[in-house]
Amino acid sequence: MAKKAQAPAAASTPSHSAKAIAKVFDIIKENAVEMVDLRFTDPRGKWHHTTQYVTTIEEDTFREGFMFDGSSIAGWKAINESDMILLPDPTTAVMDPFSAKPQLILICDIVEPSTGQFYNRDPRATAKLAEQYLQSTGLGDTAFFGPEAEFFIFDSVRFGTGPNFGTYELESIEGPGASLKDYPEGNMGHRPGVKGGYFPVAPVDSEGDLRAEMLTTMGEMGLPIEKHHHEVAQSQHELGTKFDTLVRSADFMQIYKYCVHNVAHSYGKTATFMPKPIYGDNGSGMHVHQSIWRDGKPTFGGNGYADLSDEALYYIGGIIKHAKALNAFTNPSTNSYKRLIPGFEAPVLLAYSARNRSASCRIPYATSPKAKRVEVRFPDPTANPYLAFAAMLMAGLDGIKNKIHPGDAMDKDLYDLPPEELKQIPTVAGSLREALTALEADYEFLLAGDVFTKDQIESYCAVKWEEVYKFEHTPHPAEFEMYYSV
Repeated sequence: MAKKAQAPAAASTPSHSAKAIAKVFDIIKENAVEMVDLRFTDPRGKWHHTTQYVTTIEEDTFREGFMFDGSSIAGWKAINESDMILLPDPTTAVMDPFSAKPQLILICDIVEPSTGQFYNRDPRATAKLAEQYLQSTGLGDTAFFGPEAEFFIFDSVRFGTGPNFGTYELESIEGPGASLKDYPEGNMGHRPGVKGGYFPVAPVDSEGDLRAEMLTTMGEMGLPIEKHHHEVAQSQHELGTKFDTLVRSADFMQIYKYCVHNVAHSYGKTATFMPKPIYGDNGSGMHVHQSIWRDGKPTFGGNGYADLSDEALYYIGGIIKHAKALNAFTNPSTNSYKRLIPGFEAPVLLAYSARNRSASCRIPYATSPKAKRVEVRFPDPTANPYLAFAAMLMAGLDGIKNKIHPGDAMDKDLYDLPPEELKQIPTVAGSLREALTALEADYEFLLAGDVFTKDQIESYCAVKWEEVYKFEHTPHPAEFEMYYSV
């Protein structure tokens, strides 16, 4: 239960303007708000919340916050030191479109009550520190991020594991086996085939209205919405929003997931951001567009390859150099590596190209220097957006500081390279185990400016190693097919 905190705010915690705080109370009054939901993100990237009645929200709330028990969050506090402060950020205030009572959402930072400092394991604090570190380097003052997260929508999902069983079953009106099912309204037969979802119109695309409601709801919650479309796989979709600064884009990704899950739920359906829920069809990625600006001007435009600056090429060099360590944040689930398999369409090859979507770093076509950016294609939407964006920025900045050139661009189709040439191109990690091992060996670039801490990285890895061990110790149904009669 959250209680009013009394710890003073230190210099490292935000000093919110009176104007931003006043706007929160305007929203409360205009919408007759009864509940205020305090949201925060755990190391895995999952949103959590606790709710205050509106009369407990005062101006001091944004300086003092609320005490809560942090011991229940994996990778955070032990039970004997569990008191922590939720400090609301008034600039994030937005009405919750899914609550029965008028409810305001405030995204919070986590503060250590004994010091008044940001808690070093709070992902959002890490993202804020990454932005501050960029400014301190003089290489730029703003990092823009534009994530493109894909997801699946199903009509029903059943799964479970035990000592003597392991099973899952997914059903979708667009999915495998649907053509032979009986539906109350009849089986109309119009649905995308395997890898056929990009972009037939309705009735083959059966969920345009659902996506449209997701998109408009995201817009109501403050996201700069742009588009929606069906993706390549059966039952797979994507919603498009405009890029923003690092922390705001991470905040928006949390809202994106919240809207997708809840709108699907309101339709009697279920959405998942698992990278690879369906065997034999495309998986879901989260391509992340990135650029750095300084004094209102882009730094990635120039006269080099694809009209890139040296800074942009070095940024790519840093991403490629640290890619396997980055995978621990950008591809943090065991399921991530069922998508990242060499020889298929996933961007596993650590190369860059202006035209080639098979490269892990792509330079999207743009005529204006303002639109010059790097698209990192290997992340997926199981990533904690605060940690993933911060880690990629730190890798890119390490590349710029140390002038790490990525080598020659690869503009030919990397999927059709002869085996001897393919062997010369490095790849992303092949498993979460490999990614965590890489991070434990290559983390110094993350410690610059005290953005990440060694303690934070070790605690994050400990949480993820638990997932690795559970996955590796659990028999898989496919193993019975392959080995039971051996």
